[in-house]
Amino acid sequence: MKNLIFYLSIPIFPLLTACSAQNKPVIVNFEGTLSEKKWAINELNPDLPSDWSPFGFLTFEMNSSTTQRFDLRLYDSAGTRRLTIQPFQGAWVRASIPLIHFQKRNTKGMDMAAIGKTARPGYWIGFSGSVGTINHVDSLGVLMRQPIGNQTLEIRNVHLTMAAEDTILGPTPLVDEFGQWIPADWPGKAKTLEELKTAWNEEEKSLQSDNFNVSKYGGFLGTKAKATGFFRVENIDGKWWFVDPEGHLFFSSGSTGIGPRSEFARIQGREYIFTSIPPAAELTLPNQPSGTSSQPARRGGNYSFYTWNLYRRFGSDWYQKWMDMTVRRMDSWGLNTIGNWSDATLGGSHRKAYVATLNGWGIETGIMGMPDVYAPDYASNVDASAARQCAPRKDDPYLLGYFIGNEPPWPNRESELVNVILTGEETQMQTELKKYLAKGDTPERRKAFVYDTYSKFIGIVNAAIRKHDPNHLNLGIRFGGSAPDDIIKASKGFDVFSLNIYGYSANQNTLQKIYDFTGLPIIIGEFHFGTPGRGLAPGLAQTRNQEERGVAYRYYVENAAAHPALIGTHWFQWIDQPSTGRNDGENYNIGFLDVTDRPYPELINASKETFKRLLDIHSGKEPPVSRKALTQ
Repeated sequence: MKNLIFYLSIPIFPLLTACSAQNKPVIVNFEGTLSEKKWAINELNPDLPSDWSPFGFLTFEMNSSTTQRFDLRLYDSAGTRRLTIQPFQGAWVRASIPLIHFQKRNTKGMDMAAIGKTARPGYWIGFSGSVGTINHVDSLGVLMRQPIGNQTLEIRNVHLTMAAEDTILGPTPLVDEFGQWIPADWPGKAKTLEELKTAWNEEEKSLQSDNFNVSKYGGFLGTKAKATGFFRVENIDGKWWFVDPEGHLFFSSGSTGIGPRSEFARIQGREYIFTSIPPAAELTLPNQPSGTSSQPARRGGNYSFYTWNLYRRFGSDWYQKWMDMTVRRMDSWGLNTIGNWSDATLGGSHRKAYVATLNGWGIETGIMGMPDVYAPDYASNVDASAARQCAPRKDDPYLLGYFIGNEPPWPNRESELVNVILTGEETQMQTELKKYLAKGDTPERRKAFVYDTYSKFIGIVNAAIRKHDPNHLNLGIRFGGSAPDDIIKASKGFDVFSLNIYGYSANQNTLQKIYDFTGLPIIIGEFHFGTPGRGLAPGLAQTRNQEERGVAYRYYVENAAAHPALIGTHWFQWIDQPSTGRNDGENYNIGFLDVTDRPYPELINASKETFKRLLDIHSGKEPPVSRKALTQ
């Protein structure tokens, strides 16, 4: 079994530099799929107190050779407190971990991604929910699951501080002019623009519209159902399908985030770690539909290296050429749907099936993603939002349907939601909650109020969408993983039930339970696989290498498609995230494309092979593949 080596130098608290230099590092070998090293705090620093509650931060310096996440654990006499650390690769950083995250669960955020993590300058923190008092800390530990290869993690200068001291210590710079991670190396890493141009030209020559035998909408030719001019769903011989506007059976194979930029790299305040910063002036776009950015290469002090590489590739008319190239790629790779978070004009202008993700329901400003549906103007605001977004699309045959929300964070946290409502600022929802609880305050009634509020929310939103667009499917809310049974049952008015399942397979029992409760067809709005390296983290489902990413893709999609109610899978996402992290810190290797606009051939080939088989797999004529990916 491969080893993970961990170095720890022991400073004398609170002095740092002179004393820490005299301490001998401790080397720890990690073996197996799950291994932890744990120290008594006096081993780390004889002056560390056991009561950490008066302090603001646990501060130390670290250097990790891998982007694989590790748990940072505090052992208090009352229990274990745990956070997940996603480190930069091959760089020394000073980390100041806010101690509040060991003590209280975060309740600020509109969805699971926002509420579940926070970015720091040289790493990011994932919240685990293992929280409590830190008044009697006796030990600290680090734990890594399924390390890939021989990796090292160095930590030094462990101490407690009142203020954050986060910084990136070096070496610098860390990101080259193409957006690639400098401390890491890999086969195919771009060294010059000429190398990139050669690779781009080779890909263009290789692209061809493989004979997938599909209609102009992406449905399977040779199949026939009633044509209505719009996408719809139908149960045919015990199997649910999308039906395309011409009446062909359609399985939605898509990707999210198909746009002319990657998620923005956080640059402001960290300019010194970048060799160059994208010149946003050349990368602006003309005005786009409402709600989209007219400057996709820049947002505030953050920039997109991917957009800069598109400009290098295509020149001044890069946007139009990017759209043309994207459709060619999708046609060649067996992807028939433009998923959520994608370019607003691509689907309609280039005649490709697409979904629209709607907003304006108050989720963004709601408490833990729950809007104040009791506000006097709530219904009228929802109606105006639906009119603005749905009415212009109502006659578009390429629109697959609407998503109305993404991963609400309050399911299974209903009691926390109620507490935050009661202790927060005065709202109409707070007033209604207090009236409700005045008639009886029990855990069951608190939960019932949340479910009633949710039912009101989807009732108002669904009615507004149907009013302004009676032609298209309501794809519902993409729940994270699943949802409590009562919420699944309360999810009325959807045409399709949606959820995001990050794992090595879509759990068949989960799918069947949802189907039994709702009777609706199901679409998976997000899933992915990644591997650590290139300065990028492996994402939510780790594979050993790029080849195994392709294996994982085929296993996941084909086995999901074997369920009779499952009618679509959308990969998250089209482009790798920035190595320095997007707004919340995520820096995942999860793209069909890397930051230099080059595809990962292993994943592309898997997508092609899978799409060729989807009709027969979902029809029950062929079994899905059985080989699972190696993860370690």
